Amino acid sequence: MSITEIKSAIDHLSPEERAELNRLLYGWENDAWDKQMQADAEAGKLDHLVQHAEAEAKAGKLKQFP
Repeated sequence: MSITEIKSAIDHLSPEERAELNRLLYGWENDAWDKQMQADAEAGKLDHLVQHAEAEAKAGKLKQFP
């Protein structure tokens, strides 16, 4: 199923179904992926990404987010 199909299906959900979907999606917070990202950040494994972004910002190379 494509993202376009998913978006279209969401448009056809009842308010109750949308609320259920919302609970499901927000229930994924702090799942295994989130916990791994947090552990990596705390261990400094993502520091190079922050440094790169800061250098790009300083050089004026960042683009406006749509």
